[in-house]
Amino acid sequence: MRMSAELPVHITKLEMAAPPKASLPVPVNIQTAIMRAPEIPLPFYRYLYRQVGARWHWVDRLRMEDDALAATVHAPQNTVTVLYVNGAPAGFFELLKIEDDIVELTHFGLIEHALGLGIGKWFLLQALYAAWQDSPKKVVTTTNNFDHPRALQLYQMFGFSPVSTSSATLTPIAEAEWRDLAARF
Repeated sequence: MRMSAELPVHITKLEMAAPPKASLPVPVNIQTAIMRAPEIPLPFYRYLYRQVGARWHWVDRLRMEDDALAATVHAPQNTVTVLYVNGAPAGFFELLKIEDDIVELTHFGLIEHALGLGIGKWFLLQALYAAWQDSPKKVVTTTNNFDHPRALQLYQMFGFSPVSTSSATLTPIAEAEWRDLAARF
């Protein structure tokens, strides 16, 4: 299988030391539901991960074998929460309790059909409320140059501060690899 060329990635780690002070109303003229998905079925998780992350080059979880993915997303310290808009899945966020006093927002995003509806900021705020539910000392996340162009700005608007940067490489999924991975969906 031919692998795609590696791409350089600039990563920014962010921390938030207090719950968000912002409050936003539920967007009007759309029906929303936010539901935690304990023991989320792996094909549904992969669907969400791919639909949200394809344009941002999310690849890691797609490459995981079933056992490793299940151990990760079904771990007791991990939660997956799904956003539904007008009855259809529209995005998700994932939180990982690293220690008793640190929670990481590991994944957050919307599926393309939900973009432009005015729910991104509201949904991020719901993710942050969930992250602060057990009163950790801080919430952490990362963003990179492949994320939405306003991701860093949005995180900072809600109270995150950059604490470090690093570099890495990312190997995108090539067409031949997609064909091999398709059997897992």
